[in-house]
Amino acid sequence: MLADVLRWRAEGQEMARLTVIRAKGSTPREEGAFMLLTRTEQSGTIGGGRLEWDCMAEARALLASGGEAVERHIPLGPAINQCCGGAVTIRMERVSDPEALEAELHADREKLPQLLLFGAGHVGRALARSLALLPLRLVWVDAREEEFGIVPPGVEALVTEQWEPLVQGAPAGSGVLVLTQSHTLDAVITGAALERGDLRYVGMIGSRTKRKRFESAFRQIDIPQERIDRLVCPIGDFGVRDKRPEVIATFVTAEIAARMLCEADSPQVSESAISDTNNVTSPRDPVVRLCGTRAEFQHFSSITES
Repeated sequence: MLADVLRWRAEGQEMARLTVIRAKGSTPREEGAFMLLTRTEQSGTIGGGRLEWDCMAEARALLASGGEAVERHIPLGPAINQCCGGAVTIRMERVSDPEALEAELHADREKLPQLLLFGAGHVGRALARSLALLPLRLVWVDAREEEFGIVPPGVEALVTEQWEPLVQGAPAGSGVLVLTQSHTLDAVITGAALERGDLRYVGMIGSRTKRKRFESAFRQIDIPQERIDRLVCPIGDFGVRDKRPEVIATFVTAEIAARMLCEADSPQVSESAISDTNNVTSPRDPVVRLCGTRAEFQHFSSITES
């Protein structure tokens, strides 16, 4: 939605906002949900169906006439051929302060859970397109600039080899998804994420054989077993053996939506885990613990890539 508003502002298009200000009973969207539209485009939804269609027509008429805001109380029943059974009140108004709207959308985005996506290969590109549709702050990371291709709107692409500060600096409750071109790099990023203990999702692409090999390596560097057990690998494992990137991305996106957006599925983060994370003295500390010397790194590499 933010990307649409930025583009509409640049094009000088007028906008209208439709907001669910009251919702009673069974309704397709909750109070506070809103959508935006211009005379020819729309972004977001207040629930779809005849409800949305009629409100959009009235809002566009309001844009054309320059009229004042209006509110409509709409029972979701036979009169509009919707059988939800509840009722909503929709406020329709012209956007008089686009800058304030942009600031509001920026603030809303900052409240979203963050997901760090490491890897811009075939599956990474498919995942970036798919995950961009979710209400997440998606940060996409790879050192190979040429691999990104077209970055989806709303996705922050970072060309960097400095993954450690990103993992260490992610807010508690964030997610980390690892699918780089190197098994060793997969291992050290995943290990650093597991060491934190306060992330909502840690996923790594790979087979069950790869998982077993990595689990052994993680135990050798003293990552607690309960944290290793929270690793999701294979990712998107719904029993479908189609390995096309777009198919993998579909199932992984569903998995992440369930784990990161549904409060009932969110793991409880202990105060001690958060405290342990806050006591790390520098962004490189997790890497020092994982492979503090070149010899240790080579040993780790031999375990994960042999």
